[in-house]
This record gives sequence, C-alpha cells and structure tokens, in this order.
Amino acid sequence: MIGFLTTGTILGLSAGIAPGPLLALVISETLRHNMKAGIKVALAPIISDFPIVTLTLYILAKLSTFNIILGTISFLGGFVLLYMGYESLVTKGVNLTFQNLKPQSLRKGIIVNVLNPHPYLFWITIGAPTTIKAWDQSVSAATAFIVSFYLTLVGSKILLAVLVGRYKSFLAGRFYKYTMRILGLILIAFALVLFRDGMNLIGF
Repeated sequence: MIGFLTTGTILGLSAGIAPGPLLALVISETLRHNMKAGIKVALAPIISDFPIVTLTLYILAKLSTFNIILGTISFLGGFVLLYMGYESLVTKGVNLTFQNLKPQSLRKGIIVNVLNPHPYLFWITIGAPTTIKAWDQSVSAATAFIVSFYLTLVGSKILLAVLVGRYKSFLAGRFYKYTMRILGLILIAFALVLFRDGMNLIGF
C-alpha cells in the first residue's frame, strides 16, 4: 500500500504544480481577486473528475482479462509520463501576466477542467490502470492511491494560490523550477516502470 500511496502523492504533486489551464486560472483568480477565489478554482478537480474516474475504471475493469489491450494502455501511459517529465524538465516558470481577464468562479473552474484533455488522458492511460492494479492488492491500496493523488493535486494548487497571493514572483523563481525538474526525473522513472509492465502484459 505504501508504494501506491507514494505513487499517488508524486503524480498528484506533479499534476498539481505543472503549468496548465487550471493552474493558470488558479493564479489569475488569486491575482485579480484574492486567495479565496484561487482556492475555489483549485477545488474544481474534486467535482469534475468524478465521472471521468468512474467511467475509466468501469471500462478498464471490463478489459482486465485482455492483457494485450492493457499492455498497450501501459505503453501509452509510459509515453504520457515521458512527455509530462519532459515538460517538467524544461519548464521556465509560469507567466504571471494576465490581461483582460473576466471574473471567474468555481463553476468556470470546473468547466475549464472538463474541457481540458489532460484529466481524460491521465485517467485512461495512468490513473485507472494503477487503481485497478492497486485494487488487486487490496481495497485500502486503491483508496490510498486515489486519496493521495487528489490530496496532493488539490493541495498543491491551494498552496500555490496562497504563495502567489503573498509572493507574486514565486512561480517564476528558482525553487519552483528546481522542484519541477526533480519531479520530471521521477516521472520519467515511472514511465520506465510502465514500459516494463506493458512488456510483461504483452509477453515480451
């Protein structure tokens, strides 16, 4: 269970602080309004991801006996993590200049996340397969993965909203860049694990 807890924590942290539409919305709300507004947007994945998680888990559970399909999905997940790792390694910080932004809300934060392809891609290729693998070990392992993922995903965005509210240059500073690069290397290591699992499932 500790392994899945660690995996969920690292993946959630990586997704939470990586530049993207939802993080941009969190930052813009914080800068234009206050930390409370940014925190509301940060909570959007808890609501918007529920149908995505439920659907992908249901579909992959039905495919659990098809090793070739699961192996292919594992390979795709490896490439997704490689790309995420690459983006983390080359990130130069987050642009804090926002112009002509209209007031946003939790509702619009949910809309942004629903229209963002990243959650769908993540859960189809990485999140759901990992959850099913954890479930085969124990219910508590699967729960640990999902809970740790969303705690760090949402928690890191909330923390960034607080930091940006107090120190507007934080996301352009060295600490953020170095953190992203360390996480990038870890994501690449996870990608190699998925490639290995894919080869085992396909029978290489």
